[in-house]
Amino acid sequence: MIATGGKTVYGASVGILMLEARFPRIPGDMGNAQSWPFPVLYKVVRGASPERVVRQQAGGLIDAFIDAARELVADGVDGITTNCGFLSLVQDELSKAVPVPVVTSSLQQVSMVNRLMPAGKRAGVLTISGSTLTKAHLDAAGVPSETPIGTTEGLSEFTRAILDNELTLNVDAARNDNVQAALALKDTHPDLGGIVLECTNMCPYADDIAKATGLPVWSMISFVEWFQSGLSPRRFPI
Repeated sequence: MIATGGKTVYGASVGILMLEARFPRIPGDMGNAQSWPFPVLYKVVRGASPERVVRQQAGGLIDAFIDAARELVADGVDGITTNCGFLSLVQDELSKAVPVPVVTSSLQQVSMVNRLMPAGKRAGVLTISGSTLTKAHLDAAGVPSETPIGTTEGLSEFTRAILDNELTLNVDAARNDNVQAALALKDTHPDLGGIVLECTNMCPYADDIAKATGLPVWSMISFVEWFQSGLSPRRFPI
């Protein structure tokens, strides 16, 4: 057998562009390396705080994201993703800047999930910040207009702790915020057939949300696992 080189790092097909943050990244969060069943390669985008990306639409950061994505590709990844659903706004720019597949936002799953729904049902979105999730974010991800949207904004713990970049997180309170927001979304929209979690920090609570609502739940973790399965297909012993 002859091995062929060309990369610096091998075996990590997914490169993750990380916000620069200090809040706790518990298991299930994209920024916790133990969340993944395969190796990933991280790159922190300096200056990309939760406040700046979520509340200020990543203003002035596109060059920093492009530079970081190019570094990940140069190091050896086969695909690029990010750890914030609001980065749907940079999908086109990143896709043009690097020679590998790019998936910036969990919101990109919504149209696909709608195709899976039984007649009369549709997907809804749960977001960390309903007040700043704009039509531009949704359009950039191909989210259909009139998609039901719920949010943890205004509840006791989750949105505040993440977006204010706090050093501590009451995990039980954050879990309750996510469950209560999902239940409110379901109660308001009887035709809800499934939930897509916009925020990558919601991933640890996907199972809790599914059990509480009785609905299937898709997160950025499940999306990137699908993404990685195409970049590095499983080999079967045949």
